Amino acid sequence: MKKKILVANRGEIAIRLTRAIQELGCEAVAVYETPDEMSRHIRIADEAILLGDGPRCDYLNIEKIIRAAKKSGACAIHPGYGFLAENPFFAKACENNGIIFIGPTADIILNLGNKVIARNIMAEAGIPMVPGTQNLKQGRIGVAEALSFAAKYGYPTMLKATSGGGGRGIRRIESDAEMKEMIPVARAEALAAFNDDSVFLEKVVINPKHVEVQILADSHGNTLHLGTRDCSIQRRNQKLIEIAPSMIKNRPLLDEICNTAVKAAKAANYLNAGTVEFLIDKDQNYYFMEINTRVQVEHTVTEMITGIDIVRNQINIAFGKPLSFTQKDVQIRGHAIEVRINAEDPKNDFMPEGGKKVSVYRSTGGFGVRLDGFVYQGYVIPEVYDSLLVKLTVHGFTWEETVERLKRCLHNFAIRGPKTTIPFYVNIANEKDFVTGNFDTSYIETHPHIFHYDEDASEVGKLARFISQIHYSRENPFSK
Repeated sequence: MKKKILVANRGEIAIRLTRAIQELGCEAVAVYETPDEMSRHIRIADEAILLGDGPRCDYLNIEKIIRAAKKSGACAIHPGYGFLAENPFFAKACENNGIIFIGPTADIILNLGNKVIARNIMAEAGIPMVPGTQNLKQGRIGVAEALSFAAKYGYPTMLKATSGGGGRGIRRIESDAEMKEMIPVARAEALAAFNDDSVFLEKVVINPKHVEVQILADSHGNTLHLGTRDCSIQRRNQKLIEIAPSMIKNRPLLDEICNTAVKAAKAANYLNAGTVEFLIDKDQNYYFMEINTRVQVEHTVTEMITGIDIVRNQINIAFGKPLSFTQKDVQIRGHAIEVRINAEDPKNDFMPEGGKKVSVYRSTGGFGVRLDGFVYQGYVIPEVYDSLLVKLTVHGFTWEETVERLKRCLHNFAIRGPKTTIPFYVNIANEKDFVTGNFDTSYIETHPHIFHYDEDASEVGKLARFISQIHYSRENPFSK
């Protein structure tokens, strides 16, 4: 019998995982909630199991996921990203039920998910870090600790949820008064989001570059890296555009960062795929941020420049196989850029466009182009999930070729019904600092003109809008 692997996720990442599972000769088992009953991920899987009405609560229900795996006869579960992917209790539940968890062990997730514990592990290993505190004590003592740290290192400081992730639970503090006000607010937010009100402080690195390193580690003692990614273009600590490799021209520095990432992974006894994240300041000093214990949204750019299937390797590692290549085999070829095409209105504070029907879907393609998505013409976007529709990744031999390919793809990509981030990315792709690779984490704030665009400026856009209007008038004959 073929091995069955359950995919404990939805959307584009569920499709990505299903493809890798089937290419390995295994069967993919999908799970879904009622709002996702029209989703593509349950149609391409070999089997699909309804978890419940949701929304979201059933995707997060460990007991129901385990029960679905047992019902289907799945021997392993891949969590993807988000939902239960970094939940140590889920990894432990899989272990307790004799199911292989495709990812790090529960202990690794627990240690690295707690940012203070992770910092302590890295400090012991001699990994460079931004100055920071331990968990702040409760009440007035914790506030006094925070004020003392700020007095020593100066403002701004970053107040972070100890168990936070994905850009959540982070607040920049500029003064003593703001510190006193925000600590209890941050604790309440952390408790609501992560069931843990612990917070700590880090000194802010002003306008850094955000560089991360993809790592793979098997159970046979092999730990290696797949090069760097640049995730500096972000909004409110949420990544918007991902690039590989980093645009920093100091190659010895990038090599040192990659070697440090491997050292950090070994210090944490890491297993499976992960990402070690760093900040680099204007003087090219680098600092450890965290290790993400899952496959990243932006793994596609690394796959494009290395030709290495990260998800396939995740599965093989989880089944006890050694990596089939060495560090010397990893060759970086060209550049890759990924943009997240979301059903959002960038002009309206990126307000989600859930509940709307995709009346026109004309995807792009061609040489060096990859699409990871699940949307189709006629699909109604659920209001209760993430707004990501499709990831567009382009690859080129040079940076200039890659940017031009991105421009061409964005101009030829038409989605109508909901507003999307496509025209926003068109502006970025034509913006001087982006084209020259001159950007850091302040890019969105310092380039407000990228929000000024005509959504239907291109001929493709005008045609798509016209087709969309025809569809709407047919479906709503009595509307004005």
